[in-house]
Amino acid sequence: MNSTDRPDPKSATETATGTLPARDRPGLAAWHAGWAVAAALLALGGRWLGDIDGPVFYAVLAMVIPGLTGLGLLQRDGGNQRTALLAVWGLAALLAAALSGGLTGPLAGFVFLPLAAGLALGGHRPVQAGAAGVAVAALAGLSSVWLVGSGPHMPVLAALSAVLTAAAASLAVGLSWRQRETRLATAEAEAARVEALLAAQPGLTLVLEASGRVVAAYGAPPATLPVDPLFETGLIAAVHAPDRPRLLAAMERAAQGHDASAAFAPRLALDRRIQLILRRLDDPSAAAPRLIAQAFDATSQYARELGLDTARVEAEAREAGKTRFLANMSHELRTPLNAVIGFSDIMRQRLFGPMPERYAAYVEDIHEAGGHLLDLINDVLDVSKIEAERYVLTLERFDARETVSAAIALVRVNADDKGVSLSGVLPAEIVEVAADKRALKQIALNLLSNAVKFTPPGGAVTVAVEAIGPYLEIVVADTGIGIAPEDVRRLGRPFEQAGEIEQRRQGTGLGLSLVRALSELHGGRMSIDSTLGEGTAVTVRMPVAQVARAPAPEGGAEIIPMPVSGGN
Repeated sequence: MNSTDRPDPKSATETATGTLPARDRPGLAAWHAGWAVAAALLALGGRWLGDIDGPVFYAVLAMVIPGLTGLGLLQRDGGNQRTALLAVWGLAALLAAALSGGLTGPLAGFVFLPLAAGLALGGHRPVQAGAAGVAVAALAGLSSVWLVGSGPHMPVLAALSAVLTAAAASLAVGLSWRQRETRLATAEAEAARVEALLAAQPGLTLVLEASGRVVAAYGAPPATLPVDPLFETGLIAAVHAPDRPRLLAAMERAAQGHDASAAFAPRLALDRRIQLILRRLDDPSAAAPRLIAQAFDATSQYARELGLDTARVEAEAREAGKTRFLANMSHELRTPLNAVIGFSDIMRQRLFGPMPERYAAYVEDIHEAGGHLLDLINDVLDVSKIEAERYVLTLERFDARETVSAAIALVRVNADDKGVSLSGVLPAEIVEVAADKRALKQIALNLLSNAVKFTPPGGAVTVAVEAIGPYLEIVVADTGIGIAPEDVRRLGRPFEQAGEIEQRRQGTGLGLSLVRALSELHGGRMSIDSTLGEGTAVTVRMPVAQVARAPAPEGGAEIIPMPVSGGN
C-alpha cells in the first residue's frame, strides 16, 4: 500500500467518536453564528421597539452566549469541548426559562434549543446530552411557574421565539443529516477500498466455518481451485480424499488458536498442489468460531521438492550400487589373490627345492605386490562396509596394551628393515576397554604403518597408550616428513593423500580414512598435528575405557551395530 492509499487516522477517529471532520466544522460554526445573530437581533430589536424589557430582555440576551461559544469549535474541537458547549446551551436555556416565566412565558420554545444543538453537533451522545438539557430547562420552567407564577403575556415574542427555535431545529436536522451522509460515504469508501485491496491480492483468502463451509472469499484463486464450487460444496469437498485428514487436522489446530498449514491436491487437478495457511478469526458478530485461510498455488515448490527427493533416492541408489560393487569385487579378487600370495610364499621359502636367484627375486616381488594388493582390497572392503552402514562392532572387554603391542610387533619388521626406531610407551597397569578388538588393532596398525612408511631412515616412531577418565587415547608420533597445513584438512577422507607424487605412490589414501571411521564408530574422533619437515602426531580418542564404569553384561562378547558418521 502506497502513501496515497493509507487511511487518515484522524478522520477514522473522528468518524468513530461521532465528531465532524474538519471540512464540516464551518457549517456547525455558521449554525451557531446564525443563532447568535438571530438572538441578538431579537433582543435589541425588541428593546428598541419597547416590547422587550427587564428580565425578558436579559433572558433573550442570554441565548446569544452559546451561539458565540460555538464559534470556538473552529479553533479547537473534541469531545470535551462539545460537552462543555452543550452544558452552555443547557444553562442558557435554563436561565432563559427562569427569567421569562418558565413554560408559560414567551420564551418557552428556547427550552428545546439544547436538543437542537445536540442534533447539530451530531452523534447519539450529543443528542442524549441535549435531551437531558431540555429536561433540566423544562423542570426549571415548571419550578419558575410554581414559585413565581405565570410569565408576561407577550404573544408576538412567543411566536418569534417559537419560529426561531423551529428554524434552528430544522437547520440542525439538516446539518445532522449531512454529517450522517458524510460518515456513511466515508465508511462505504473505506469498505470499498479494503475490498479492492483484498480482491487485488495475489492469493486467495477464505473465511471458513469450522465445518469447512466457505463464508467469504477474496483475492485471486488458484486456477485449480475455483471459488464458486467452494460456496456450493465447501472446502473439504474440493480436496483430494487422501489429503482430507491432513486438512481437517490443520483446521482443528487453527480453531484451537494455533497457526496451522496444510498442503493438498485439489480434486479437479491431482497433479497440482495447494498450500493453505489457517488461523482462527475472532469475529464477535459470528455465532461460532471461524477460520481465515490463505490459499496459494504450491505446485512449483512441490515439483522442486519431488525433484530433490528423486535426486536423493537416485544418488543413494548409485552410492549403494558402488558400495556393493566394491564389496563384491573385493571378495572376488581376494580369493585368487590369497592363492597367489600363498604359492609365492611357498616358492619364496623354497619348500619344494631350490630355484635360481633371478626367479627368487621375482617371487619376492610377487609376494610383496600381492600383499600390498591384499591390504588395499581389505581396506576397500572395510570402507565399503562402513559407508553402507553395515559394519558391525563386536564389543568385548580386553587390555588395550596387548592389542597395541600386537600391532607394534607386526610393524617392527618393516621398521627394522627401513632403519626406523619403533618404541611403545605403555602404562604399567591394565588399560581395560570395551571395544571392537579387531577395529582397535586396525587403528593402531594403520597409524604405525603410515608413520613408518613416511619416516626416513634414522627417524623414530613412538606409540603411547593412556586411559584418561572414560577415554582411551592412542598417540602415534614420528619424526618423518610432516604434512602441509593445507593437506591436513583433507586427510581422513577416502583416497585423500598428501605430499609429492612419489609419496602418494606409497599408499592408497585409505589408512587414515579407516582410522577416522573406526574411531567415530566407537564415539571418538581422530586429530592430526603436523609440522612440515619435522614430523606428525596422530591422536585417536575414544570413550571406551572402563575406569569407574558399570561392568559389561555376562555372556561373552556383545554385538552392536553402530551407524557410521555422514563424513565417512
